Amino acid sequence: MTIYASRFEPGSRPLTAVVDEGGALTHLLFAHQPVPAGAVWDDERCAPAVGQLREYFAGDRTAFDVRMQPAGSPFQRRVWDALRQIPFGQTVSYGELAARLGVPGRARAVGRANATNPIPIIVPCHRVIGADHSLTGYAGGMEMKVSLLRLEGVPVADGARPRVGTTSAP
Repeated sequence: MTIYASRFEPGSRPLTAVVDEGGALTHLLFAHQPVPAGAVWDDERCAPAVGQLREYFAGDRTAFDVRMQPAGSPFQRRVWDALRQIPFGQTVSYGELAARLGVPGRARAVGRANATNPIPIIVPCHRVIGADHSLTGYAGGMEMKVSLLRLEGVPVADGARPRVGTTSAP
């Protein structure tokens, strides 16, 4: 199966969208992440996803309706589906997300699934924070996580351990 890629810069950092033959998004990659081997560069095939991401970064979009086909285990897919339910501009902790999934006490498993999310931003893993409201790691780097949260209006303090106000969704 052929996959297609398109690199774009919605801000100061390049991203690469990867879609399958049917146009479903399979990956959204940060600059330091390698493009899958054999990908064919094709801006037109990736245009729907890239267009929605440009709108998001311009402040004109708060939700995505891009077709996606991320590869993952059933548990990972459940976590990624739950991430998509976190509203724009709100955050939840790993423990809260685990409870929503019906697996209280499995915050670490949720964190591992979160860390393997192949479609960040659209599947908003940046909206997950520590139980103490501290920001935690992010594949795109902490600067990118802070930038995304601020874009969504989440108050994030400056400093080495930024803190996020309680904005958990029900």
